[in-house]
Amino acid sequence: MPVEGKKELVDKDHPDISISKQAQLLGISRSTIYYQPRVNLEQLELMKEIDKIYLEFPYYGSRRIAKELTLRLKRKINRKPVQRLMRLMGLEAIYPKPNLSRAGKGHKIYPYLLRNVAIERIDQVWSTDITYIPIKNGWAYLVAIIDWKSRCVLSWELSTTMDSDFCLRSLDKAFAHGKPEIFNTDQGSQFTAEAFTGKLKERDINISMDGRGRALDNIFVERLWRSLKYEEVYLHDYQTIQEARQSIALYFQKYNYQRLHQSLDYRTPAEVYFNSNQRLPIPLTKAA
Repeated sequence: MPVEGKKELVDKDHPDISISKQAQLLGISRSTIYYQPRVNLEQLELMKEIDKIYLEFPYYGSRRIAKELTLRLKRKINRKPVQRLMRLMGLEAIYPKPNLSRAGKGHKIYPYLLRNVAIERIDQVWSTDITYIPIKNGWAYLVAIIDWKSRCVLSWELSTTMDSDFCLRSLDKAFAHGKPEIFNTDQGSQFTAEAFTGKLKERDINISMDGRGRALDNIFVERLWRSLKYEEVYLHDYQTIQEARQSIALYFQKYNYQRLHQSLDYRTPAEVYFNSNQRLPIPLTKAA
């Protein structure tokens, strides 16, 4: 587990275990627990606006986003900082173009298997993606795994770093529900790494990866992010990652077990995935 993940496990109000002892048990220094990185609040506000524009216009590159920011904020926004922040947030315009960001060095890229494929049953296709979540004085990254037929969110994890560990944890939790015939991802280093693809190959799952610059190859996850941002994230000002985790957990529970989908004949994702006529308030496995 990365250091940031260990810091989140510390309970500063624990009645029996001191903070020093908790730090010792977690293998981190006591000073690490109290360290607060210096954050540029103006940059955080800019990142929020970039995220909103990208969600509305996913085909915008950094040049057009900079122009849109200039119009919305009524001040000149240069392209260079927008490019840097988009890289930090993991955002990229969806139009096809050569020589985009590469997968991890030595990572194998798999072909896209889902073009013109009819989605007819649950566990036929699962897919995953990572999105940016704004938090006061910082941000986090959210990964989720979704079943294409039912739109059911099978697992999710929140992390303060864009490493592969939280993606692997989400994958292990999703496997508690079964396994897909095909698993689709983008070409990010978290998903092309052998640690991730190896778990799929061990279970004889066919691996599919979006074409470069083809975010709409993973359209069901893109739609999930849009619903999450407009119905949950933009309505709240998360103060801490713990608050974000609790609020997102409630949203995904409502999304799976209460939110009716027209494309599912006005059933919920959980009704379709679990083949049940009852909308039971069964919670998802929450991020640790």
